[in-house]
Amino acid sequence: MFDAFLAKATELCSAENPFAVAIVVNYEPPVSGKPGDKAIILPDGKVWGWIGGGCVQPLVVREALKAIEQGSPRLVRIAPSESREPESGTVHYSMTCHGGGSLEVYVEPVLPKRKLLIFGRSPAAQSLSKLGKTVGYSIAVVAPEASREKFPDADSFDQEFGTAEIRVTSETFIVVATQGEHDQEALELALQTSARYISFIASHGKAKKVIALLSEKGVPSETLSRIKAPAGLDIGTSAPDEIAVSILAEIIQMKRGSASHPGPGDLYEPQVSSAIVKDPVCGMDVDPDESGLTSEYEGRLFYFCCSDCKQTFDKNPGKYKAEGRSKKAEGAIGN
Repeated sequence: MFDAFLAKATELCSAENPFAVAIVVNYEPPVSGKPGDKAIILPDGKVWGWIGGGCVQPLVVREALKAIEQGSPRLVRIAPSESREPESGTVHYSMTCHGGGSLEVYVEPVLPKRKLLIFGRSPAAQSLSKLGKTVGYSIAVVAPEASREKFPDADSFDQEFGTAEIRVTSETFIVVATQGEHDQEALELALQTSARYISFIASHGKAKKVIALLSEKGVPSETLSRIKAPAGLDIGTSAPDEIAVSILAEIIQMKRGSASHPGPGDLYEPQVSSAIVKDPVCGMDVDPDESGLTSEYEGRLFYFCCSDCKQTFDKNPGKYKAEGRSKKAEGAIGN
């Protein structure tokens, strides 16, 4: 089993696919997960392996997805009550699904190597290549006349925008540093990727003009809103090295989830998440859009984190007092 686990992890790493490893490190019976049980959790929430049943799996999946998004590990403790003082790096959940036992699961994200994809050969592009390499990024440069002489720290080059073969992972960050040379072409190519960070080194005025031209060419405003311009944090930068520092700082801030990334002209509109509801049995937060387990009682819908909670509720629904969604409201949402 361990060989199969390692083979699966190696396969995902070779394909540069992000995932998280969850390992049971401690338990107090009765729980189904035991120390050494492990699972690989993919960004779509699929689980390969075993870490326990009932409420345990969906809860650990939730924390694993956060770990992948934030790039940070955590210890997940699941117990009927918080019997310990809060500890840094530990997430506590109080639940009753597993009948009194407790479980501790260590969750570690495994991410592709961070990559900076730089369009352009400007001084800012060269500074970003140098500084990015220093802090551990793989550097790819796409620009006419890109060379080892101008970019001694780059890992790869492509001198043609139209023929660039771009492999983008969840850890790829794109910076368009063309500064007047093929701005539109570079931005169009960047927007064809799934990169979650695309920035454009330009003034507010220049960025608006270039984006307006792309809009006239038929690029949807929703797509254009992915562009962060001017690039970097607003720390009064002007020199190429300072611009590079501000961009890397912005990427770090974005990865930590502490900032949104509006583009020029207020094109960016933050997504509004669905209203979270409580599982009436265990108290766990449940996303109605993701939960496939529901029960109707007295004209209201109740959502559950796992089948055990649903079965417990269905045996005696009047015992639980929780806010469900009215059928009328549910129907209005679906229209």
